[in-house]
Amino acid sequence: MFSRRKRRSSRPRLLALIGSAALAVAGAVALPTTAQAANVLSNAGFESGSTSPWTCSGGLGSVVSSPVHGGTKALSGAASSSDNAKCSQTVSVQPNTAYTLSGWVRGNYVYLGVDGGASTWTQSPTAYSQLTVQFTTGASQTSATIYTQGWYAQGTYYADDISLDGPGGGGGDTQAPTAPTALKSTGKTSTSVSLSWTGASDNVGVTGYDVYSGGSNKLLTVSGTSATVSGLSPSTAYAFTVKAHDAAGNASAASNSVSVTTDQGSGGGTGFKQAAPYFYTGWGDPPSPATVMNATGVKWFTMAFVLSSGGCNPAWDGQRALTGGQDQTAINAIRSAGGDVVPSIGGWSGNKLGPNCSTPEALAGAYQKVIDAYGLKAIDVDIENSDEFENEAVQDRILGALKIVKANNPGLRTILTFGTSTTGPTYYGNRLIEQSKALNADIDVFTIMPFDFGGGSDMYGSTVNAAEGLKTKLKSVFGWDDTTAYAHIGISGMNGLSDQQETTTPAIWTQVKDWSNSHHIARLAFWSVNRDRPCAGGGVAENCSGISQDNWQFTKITAGFTG
Repeated sequence: MFSRRKRRSSRPRLLALIGSAALAVAGAVALPTTAQAANVLSNAGFESGSTSPWTCSGGLGSVVSSPVHGGTKALSGAASSSDNAKCSQTVSVQPNTAYTLSGWVRGNYVYLGVDGGASTWTQSPTAYSQLTVQFTTGASQTSATIYTQGWYAQGTYYADDISLDGPGGGGGDTQAPTAPTALKSTGKTSTSVSLSWTGASDNVGVTGYDVYSGGSNKLLTVSGTSATVSGLSPSTAYAFTVKAHDAAGNASAASNSVSVTTDQGSGGGTGFKQAAPYFYTGWGDPPSPATVMNATGVKWFTMAFVLSSGGCNPAWDGQRALTGGQDQTAINAIRSAGGDVVPSIGGWSGNKLGPNCSTPEALAGAYQKVIDAYGLKAIDVDIENSDEFENEAVQDRILGALKIVKANNPGLRTILTFGTSTTGPTYYGNRLIEQSKALNADIDVFTIMPFDFGGGSDMYGSTVNAAEGLKTKLKSVFGWDDTTAYAHIGISGMNGLSDQQETTTPAIWTQVKDWSNSHHIARLAFWSVNRDRPCAGGGVAENCSGISQDNWQFTKITAGFTG
């Protein structure tokens, strides 16, 4: 069994999360799950081009064509210092009945709720984030006012694809519409699919259509007989159906199913490319990230590390709040300089979320807190040691959680980082890959850490051999060709001296970067920017590489990775 030794002066290994896309898989991909009842709201996706029947305070609501979550339109609310741009719609409901309200929002302090009842909010997502709240109507309640709003002086917010799932209060109308027919794809890109269908009929009148993926996962609601589903993953198969609904909330049977595979992204596979060395604020004399960016041209950083602060609660290093501290300060500086981050969750040591969260759903909730805190495009889970990597139940829990957050955050990229032998994945690495397929986890990038092999002088040869072994395994499990398999591979090395005294020089790392570019892999990283400084003969240290080099030399080499 391959094991890995870590000490505090080097890299604490952690699982990481990251943002956006999907692997090419056979069959449908799960997307955000909501109840299957009809959407009671009208113009829920604002596809009509007007806000009606929504009413917005202060005349501050409008319909825009960008940014959108689904379709071609979304709501924009221009909150001011004196008005929160509240947009609401009153609908008929049934007494003593459970409803689920959900919607996709972005902006600072965006709220979704029902007047006089439950509400929820999110702080500052820079990409669309889903809000969901459940409520039960009163014993004699026959109407409910649904709203979304921003907050005073927090700027413009956006909302799209708002859904109130449950029975409508349609005055005794219990007849469902007929099913839509002739569903077909009318176009596609690497991240979107356009659909059209023949409309349904109803004894009173059809008020909208709900588009589903995988049979039960509602994506968006439109008023007409066409829709464009966006935020999808390149080279990925999706199965779509459509249902009609009326004003009473009666939903039709599903239309015929149509399967569509999105186009290939740039470079094959997921189209996702990332040069993202590790940056750690916890120790190791952390440098100014903006200084490093200006000196090297690097744009992405893998931010270490998210652990459990007790139970299923995420925190930086298990002790610093997700927002408001030194980690957020660093992330803000990186983004202000035109870059972005992917948090690393898990690792070799520390109190991790995987063993502490009892179910995939609970673990997904912890991951979601990290995603929502920063509006992430990608997450990385660094799965190591006997408590996670060599624990089959926890492996499956992590894969299940990543499947859930991928479904609930269209466009989010998910990365798994794990150890390797010189010839490719170990027993537990092979199992992780096999289970990701069996559980339809839709992982975007499988990143190996080719160091701490237990000695060895040929770090370039060992790294390439390990990556080729991973490629062979991915081809075997997923049925991919070479190009697609390479496009789902990541390499995360260790600059200078490793824990086991292996040496990776700038020249060797340049060879690794060149090989990675020529084989069009997805991700290149190393541990760490904190160590990317010279200290020849300094041993394995937290703030220097232990070898002779220039400041930020490995980071500059890594910035040359384009995939």
